Amino acid sequence: MTLLRIAITCLALLFAITGQAESAYMVTHVYDGDTVELKNTDGRFKLRLAGIDAPERNQAYGQKSRRALAKLCKSDKVVVTAQILGTDKYNRSLGNLQCNHVDAGLYLIEQGLAWHYAKHSNNVMTKNAELVARQKKRGLWKDKKPMPPWVWRQTHQ
Repeated sequence: MTLLRIAITCLALLFAITGQAESAYMVTHVYDGDTVELKNTDGRFKLRLAGIDAPERNQAYGQKSRRALAKLCKSDKVVVTAQILGTDKYNRSLGNLQCNHVDAGLYLIEQGLAWHYAKHSNNVMTKNAELVARQKKRGLWKDKKPMPPWVWRQTHQ
């Protein structure tokens, strides 16, 4: 590869990264452990956390998951950034959420309050974090057979 081609590639990567730059937000509402409402200067919108699936609000550990996400992200003193990756089938923005530089999805999985959503993610970090949470019996992994939210939704909605 020539030096010019390397430079062009580096510039293209830089523009791609900054094109998806994280923006500052405020969490105005936490619907459940994987969906929040965000607000910035452009307005409000729902964000579904990518790569995880948290228990539904009426499901075991649903309220614990929701409260943990709220505690992590909902405060005037919290710096909230999000990277929007697309939209889901419910027309919610889909992306990553960080609160004070903590990845919210990874945090919930580490606490045993969400599943790595293998159907929609191949993220090795969240997959490994779930394995550790399972081994240490954190959160919902204290139960012998916790019901995944995608199974719970089929029987309760």
